[in-house]
Amino acid sequence: MQYEFLKQFPKRMKNVGLYALLFGNSSQKTTWKQYGFDGVNEQLNVLFAVMLYLMEQSLKKENCLMDDIGAYIDTINTSSFEKPMSYEDCRKLGDFIVNAVLSNDGRPMYFEGYDFERREFQKMHISYVSNEIVYLDTGVKRTSYRLTDDGYNLLLGTLEVENNMKLTIQEMIFQLHLEKQSYDKAADAIKNVFQQLQIQLQKIQEAMDKVRRNALNYSVAEYQQILEEDMDIVRDTRKKFLEYRELVKTRAAELEEKHINIQKLNEKEEENLGNLRVIESYLNRAIDEHQKILNNHLDLKALYTKELEGLSQMSLIQRFSLRSELFDKVLENPGALARMELFFRPLFLQGPDKIYNLNKALEPQQAARRKIEKDSEEQIDFDEDAWLKEQERLRLKKLERYQNCLGYLLGRLFAAGEFTLAECRDDTSGEPELRKKLIPNVEIFKEVMVELIRGREFDIPVLKKERRDYIQEASEGFQVNEMLLQILEDPALIEGFSGHLQDRQLRLIRVSRISDGTAVVFDGVCDADGREKTIRCSNLLFQAEYE
Repeated sequence: MQYEFLKQFPKRMKNVGLYALLFGNSSQKTTWKQYGFDGVNEQLNVLFAVMLYLMEQSLKKENCLMDDIGAYIDTINTSSFEKPMSYEDCRKLGDFIVNAVLSNDGRPMYFEGYDFERREFQKMHISYVSNEIVYLDTGVKRTSYRLTDDGYNLLLGTLEVENNMKLTIQEMIFQLHLEKQSYDKAADAIKNVFQQLQIQLQKIQEAMDKVRRNALNYSVAEYQQILEEDMDIVRDTRKKFLEYRELVKTRAAELEEKHINIQKLNEKEEENLGNLRVIESYLNRAIDEHQKILNNHLDLKALYTKELEGLSQMSLIQRFSLRSELFDKVLENPGALARMELFFRPLFLQGPDKIYNLNKALEPQQAARRKIEKDSEEQIDFDEDAWLKEQERLRLKKLERYQNCLGYLLGRLFAAGEFTLAECRDDTSGEPELRKKLIPNVEIFKEVMVELIRGREFDIPVLKKERRDYIQEASEGFQVNEMLLQILEDPALIEGFSGHLQDRQLRLIRVSRISDGTAVVFDGVCDADGREKTIRCSNLLFQAEYE
């Protein structure tokens, strides 16, 4: 499916239909006006007040008869709405609300939501209330009403789940699905969590825009509410997300290890691996969004404080009339022109005249100690710079090893068009230099192979377009897509490079696992610590297509 966010569109439209059918049934009825409820606002308020009463009686598992509903409407009408209705009118209004509006006069209600996967409309049944026959203590048979699941979902979506609880609930759902290894449902849950974080970030940015326009239009209650929501999010969410990401990485690595070294994954395991990658991606984005929320939270506090301080200082500014306080005074006493700098000095933001402070002159001086502390700070800064340079040198050296490995594989592709990993083993067995380029160490070789198998197909024009259209920070670690483009733009990094390679425009690189049961073994390969190990992995087929 092209757009993943349309995957559960019918389920979303079911929630929309709960409101749409209810408002449609209510607005089309003229019975409301018989009881004095002319406006749509009054009608909807009474309607939801009755539904809340049905929910309370249903949750308490108590009978909810029409007499009870009529008495309830009579009570709230007397205390609040004050419409000229008798108890019998209130009972008739309750019967109208339950049977005509909520039950559609006994006719089934349906709402259609478009299923973008099946490319057809899906008809969904909606029911707000149900009834059952009950027997009172006197043996009289009566009808009792209660809410259905749709009725509960409608009301719970209005208030019961507050904004600061939505993220916690979605996180609990994600954790439960992750523990049960229902990775498809966990992927949907983590998407909801990420959406909640995005919504919170947008709320903070909108609040900052309001404060910039006019801080007086942004109330303290709104400011307090958004700060409390921010604190609920940033308190321990980042720590949990980091733990979830490590767990997901571990499970994904187990499946990848099985795929490379043991056997081919079945369809269910392939699906789980794909969902785990989606979960890891959204967890990374959620952690970044969490950091943005924290930064914007601090920016909002600083901005609101600054704007309020500015407004408070404006009240201290003394205003006066130039005509009466300046011109008239000068005309009365022209000699005051000699001291006009005292009047104009605040306009040019000049500070007051300095005076000699004898107490400061007699204070003991600490120049020698400050000089020692300054020298010490400079020495620490020098060591830090040297350490950073060394770390950068090690990082570049490691990336160079990744380039050598990918450069060797691309050189084979340009020379033959396709080859297998077994052929690479045979060709490099007597060539230590080529063997060193293909396998700098165990960890680098394994990471390159895993990324190539994970990507499967690398469309070079598409990768170039993505890099051109999307602005993002360069990654410090190994990214196979970025490095492939770097090597292709600098063909000197390709093993066996010659001038005629520039005339061949590479379009597609395809990496697939050969399912013949054979394994490729590399003996005497060193790891990062210099210990010799043996690599055993599945045989891979590398293919190239050109423009």
